[in-house]
Amino acid sequence: MTLTEKIVARVAGRSRVAPGEILTCRVDLALLLDSGGPRRIWPRLKELDARVWDPDRVVLCSDHFTPAVDAESAAILKLTREFAAEFGIRNFYDMHGIGHVVLAEQGFLQPGMFAVGGDSHSSMGGAFGCFMMGLGAIEMTGVMVTGEIWLPVPETLRVNWSGRFARGVVAKDVMLFLCRELGMENGGRVLEYGGEAIRKLSIWERMVLTNMAAELGADTAIVEADETTLAALAAAGRTPAPDALSWRSDADARYLDVLSFDASALAPQVAAPHSPGNSGPVDALGVVAVDQAYIGACVGAKLTDLHMVAEVLRERRVARGTRLLVAPASMRVMADAAADGTLATLTAAGAYLLPIGCGACAALGAGILGENEVCISSTNRNFRGRMGANSASVYLASPYTVAASAVAGRIADPRAFLA
Repeated sequence: MTLTEKIVARVAGRSRVAPGEILTCRVDLALLLDSGGPRRIWPRLKELDARVWDPDRVVLCSDHFTPAVDAESAAILKLTREFAAEFGIRNFYDMHGIGHVVLAEQGFLQPGMFAVGGDSHSSMGGAFGCFMMGLGAIEMTGVMVTGEIWLPVPETLRVNWSGRFARGVVAKDVMLFLCRELGMENGGRVLEYGGEAIRKLSIWERMVLTNMAAELGADTAIVEADETTLAALAAAGRTPAPDALSWRSDADARYLDVLSFDASALAPQVAAPHSPGNSGPVDALGVVAVDQAYIGACVGAKLTDLHMVAEVLRERRVARGTRLLVAPASMRVMADAAADGTLATLTAAGAYLLPIGCGACAALGAGILGENEVCISSTNRNFRGRMGANSASVYLASPYTVAASAVAGRIADPRAFLA
């Protein structure tokens, strides 16, 4: 079996499973966010006169509406806090950062785990060798009451990357490339990443690969656990499970397909409006002037992302007429970036720091776009109206490319700034 099939078999109480079977699975961990969590689920729990099945298996984070910018946002956050108190949710991280990043920082994810989250980018958890998928509010209500969810066993698509990525080419470039090559209609599939190039990536870069399974339309994505995974758990203060490294696909596992790509051949990618699949090499775009460069979101404002930005900005300035906005993904990212001098480098170059949270990625809080403005962003989606005005144009790229574009005042190849 594949890794995904092994995990599903365990939580379904089966010795083996096959793609297409519809099973009931026990949930090891559930992530709720303020956006689609308590405010959607609590009214249904009241209708059912139901309680949460196991509060200690629930992690709740406020991140979308933080900090409150209007009375409606404040009411949503107040309700979220009341939900945590009412149901005894001890793992409540209020304004600590974006839930998917906090989940990793706190070490909640273990190889072989079956987890769900009330947000499409919950697939980010698959970087830890666990199966984690996003669900809607109705399905999450069912999980809250029963601790179970039904699941059609997905097909597994193996995606191997050999060799080594060139300087200035990172996981975000991989995902924009795959959005173009594989399309965005991959429902019923799990992407399993492997190969020499993947094994060399940090856990934070692997999280980009699994996060953007949502943009591919896949059920989720997964990376087999290795020493990098164990080191990430140790850094979070968690002891890996004794069987952590045993959770992997069999040598004779049957995949829907196996795709192989050469990491050394990949150039920095940019997705033009209004789809992540509308991507291509950065040097194929021509001249595109930029009003705003944005570093933010679960996928694009981790500490490693801020380090990429600092590499480009060191001893440089943001171009006149272009604004560079940075919204760190968590309190820990902010603290670490302050301690190691990264924030000083960013602000010295003219970057403007925004509050921690999802922010402008979902057109919430500070940094949203006005009519006809052009933005290049490290976020994961660029659908029309996603970051503000419907007439705005959002280009997606890696933190390296976003930073280079902020300095140039137009979309630019980061490799020229890293030579």
